[in-house]
Amino acid sequence: MLRPKIAPFLTFLAIVACGSNPSTDKKEAARSNKPANFSSVSAREKEYYANAIAPLYQSLLLKSGFNGSILLAKNGEIVFEDYRGLINFKTKEPITANTPFHIASVSKTFTAVVILKLMEEGKLNLEDGVEKYLPAFPYPNITIKDLLTHRSGLPKYDHFMDGSRTEVVMVKNRRGRLVKKYRVVKSPVQVTGLPGNNEVLQFMIKYRPALEASPNRRYSYCNTNYAMLALIVEKITNTPFPQYMQEQVFKPLGMTSTYVFSIKDTAKYIPSYNYNNAPFKLQKLDCIYGDKNIYSTVRDLLLWDKALYMGTLVSVKTLDMAFQPYSNENRGFKNYGMGWHLLIKPPDPTIVYHNGWWHGNNAVFKRLVADSATVIILGNKFNRNIWAAGKMSSVFTGHPDTTQLEE
Repeated sequence: MLRPKIAPFLTFLAIVACGSNPSTDKKEAARSNKPANFSSVSAREKEYYANAIAPLYQSLLLKSGFNGSILLAKNGEIVFEDYRGLINFKTKEPITANTPFHIASVSKTFTAVVILKLMEEGKLNLEDGVEKYLPAFPYPNITIKDLLTHRSGLPKYDHFMDGSRTEVVMVKNRRGRLVKKYRVVKSPVQVTGLPGNNEVLQFMIKYRPALEASPNRRYSYCNTNYAMLALIVEKITNTPFPQYMQEQVFKPLGMTSTYVFSIKDTAKYIPSYNYNNAPFKLQKLDCIYGDKNIYSTVRDLLLWDKALYMGTLVSVKTLDMAFQPYSNENRGFKNYGMGWHLLIKPPDPTIVYHNGWWHGNNAVFKRLVADSATVIILGNKFNRNIWAAGKMSSVFTGHPDTTQLEE
């Protein structure tokens, strides 16, 4: 456990601005789709980073009762990490470097990359219709790319599998024009037990809940997309998604504490906790994967981060395609690629990130690609400050971070 001493943050920023920004050739490599060539981080630089991060960690997380793990890295090297609190409040088991956390929607980054891996292997095309791989899929004209970019218009399984549905209503806007609005309304619960991904598909086949929009008409963040992508991986590889991820991703990258939670793991389920320490029991939608359900550690996620920089699983050129904006109608700086949120504020480099939430779990995975820097925060006791703490990335850029990223 690292307990760095605290030094003035402004002094650190001055030093960073004068001498420790990424080299020009590294930025050129990023623009030319070449794998990152990390330079080593000196002991003096690591001390500067640690001293700058410590007061931010104290104010952004520790004061709010942080229960989890945190790691910040530069050029693939750890410059700050810490572990606080308990993974199991009943047994009082402490959180350590090997304690896996539910990373929630950060799981989507893995699902997206393995789909792109299968694309590179010639086993699928992003313009393929979903029904090519899931023949009974009841919604035509939806492509794999639509699923990746959240432009499918599919209904949300976390609504229709849990006794609610999304419906369209027409309302007048401020100018008196009729516009579409979406609202969630209760409906009879159709599902009991612990359904998996195939049960989600079978529900859609049987009941055909209404689309929220026509395919590729608009962006709408939807977990159903990534549950279907996991099924497509299973169909193509003839391998259960958790097994495929273990054999093709986690084990090759050395991610020894990482796994996909599924129905077979329910006996060893450890709850996450609400802000008041109340545990979340195993619930109806807890065995669906692809959109969530990867458990990992901050150190294992650093290995994932390195693999992305180095083009280990898929080429850097393919990843660059995944980091392009596809939510075309969204105004402002925020956008979505293929499995990644994007913050685009020219002339600043694009920030590639994904946050996550499920029950009491919060997660931050923020990548400053041009700076070869990463912020990883995982918690199992609900704490909104975890998402805000992604602003610690300011220690790598040399200027304050005022953005509000999706929770």
